[in-house]
Amino acid sequence: MTTLQNLTVEQLRQLIVIKEQIETLQGEIESIAGGGGSSAPDKPTGARKMSRSAAARIAVTARWAKVRAARAEGAPKKRRKVSAAARAKMAAAAKARWAKAKAKGENRL
Repeated sequence: MTTLQNLTVEQLRQLIVIKEQIETLQGEIESIAGGGGSSAPDKPTGARKMSRSAAARIAVTARWAKVRAARAEGAPKKRRKVSAAARAKMAAAAKARWAKAKAKGENRL
């Protein structure tokens, strides 16, 4: 028998087609003989392939990907509104910082 490395691409394609036909026929045989059960193997009960924390991290990543995709499509980023009182407090704080810096003789913070 020849090894798979020595086969041509066309021969490999033929092997794949034949293998798929065999699997289909085996599934039909099992459904007839086994009382109509599925041909897919049963999953072991209680076994998870991924931890819940990992699944949660993936879900968060997917949600952020949707947000980034929406922004990339041209959806403007929602801007927060600052009240006039809050703006006045921020301006007063900035003026106080600059006054303190200038009193020390500095020209940058």
